[in-house]
Amino acid sequence: MRKVSGIFLVGLCLGAIGAVVVTASHGDAAATQPIAVAETATTPSATSAPAPEPGPPATSATPTSSAKAEPVEVDAGKLDKIMRDGTASAVVFDRDSGKTTVSVRADRAYTSASIVKLLIALSVFEQGGGPVADVQRMLSRSDDDLASRSWSAYGGPAIVTRWVKKLGLTGTRPPEDAGRWGDTRITAADVVKIYRYLLERRSTPIMNALRGATERGSDGFRQYFGIPDAAKGQEWLVKQGWSCCRPTRMLHTSGVVGNTIVVVLSEHPAKVDYATGSRRVTELVGTLLGEGEGEDVGEGGR
Repeated sequence: MRKVSGIFLVGLCLGAIGAVVVTASHGDAAATQPIAVAETATTPSATSAPAPEPGPPATSATPTSSAKAEPVEVDAGKLDKIMRDGTASAVVFDRDSGKTTVSVRADRAYTSASIVKLLIALSVFEQGGGPVADVQRMLSRSDDDLASRSWSAYGGPAIVTRWVKKLGLTGTRPPEDAGRWGDTRITAADVVKIYRYLLERRSTPIMNALRGATERGSDGFRQYFGIPDAAKGQEWLVKQGWSCCRPTRMLHTSGVVGNTIVVVLSEHPAKVDYATGSRRVTELVGTLLGEGEGEDVGEGGR
């Protein structure tokens, strides 16, 4: 009996040691395995139009910043030097500090072009109507036909006046011609307020649409000027605007880079073509983001 007990005890000890070894081996193996992360794709509305070009990868509804750049000192003279012709306004708002770090001609009014689509989208979603995919396509591809339908369906100029009151917009006005939504008047300061509202409310369908902005708009215009071209390698979401010529050319870039709201509104003489104006707006944003002291950052993709 004693011999049997001794053998039995030795067996138990060896078994326990083996179990510990095996367990440790599994633990190490598990620690070295990569963790699979699912990618979230934003799907614009399904229509007969060509499929949207791929936009930046979708992440959470609120952008985050991995590295904070030092505040950049920008004044009207620096903007004017880059613009050469016309006028530009710029506002940069740091969400981490809750402070405006750049404010140049923040209250100067411009024709909104497609920037007003932000207010149209807000009206559609907050009134609980309209296909989500159509509204996202209106934003990501800047589709004018879809904007016109929603403008008519949700109140036309009343869309603007409702949001002016709700958000405390001080320089935004509806268009004089009720049918021309692109003639809404806006300011850079007010556009920042719109983005702050979107981010605070975590309007995921809208933010995903802006994050998934395609390189070409529905009219074929290249809408990666400004923020997308200047913020290479960074997370961004944007709503752009362009129009011509009543009598000037408008080129606006607005959105979020990391955790910073950036808005540049610009008005150019009609003699300045879209390609030249786009490069200048990109250069302006590059300066605001500290990508160089007025150097032309070009039109490279993200």
